[in-house]
Amino acid sequence: MRHRRVGRILKRERGQRDALLKSLMRSLVLKNAIVTTEAKAKEVRPRLERLVTKEIKGTLAGHREVISRIGNDAAGRLKKDIVPRVGARKGGYLRITKHGIRKGDGARLARISFVD
Repeated sequence: MRHRRVGRILKRERGQRDALLKSLMRSLVLKNAIVTTEAKAKEVRPRLERLVTKEIKGTLAGHREVISRIGNDAAGRLKKDIVPRVGARKGGYLRITKHGIRKGDGARLARISFVD
């Protein structure tokens, strides 16, 4: 039973799931928008919004945690480009929009992007 368990399993083991989500967050920061399945987008959004909030606070410990979660180049881009754009907001930095159905397997796709 899944009583009080949080998060989606995405049909992967823990290490594979963590690597997938790290890669999606990193790509999203570097490219500003990505198209993926709805489940993956819904799993990435709260994780990345927490990291954006840490960067907005501007502490060294927060910046180091962001680096450990998404990598140095993505953390730098997050701090220099994205935080000034969305820094005035109190939350809700990302937007998920439905993007259709993938032809190969029928998966529901979604586009996740930063709010301007």
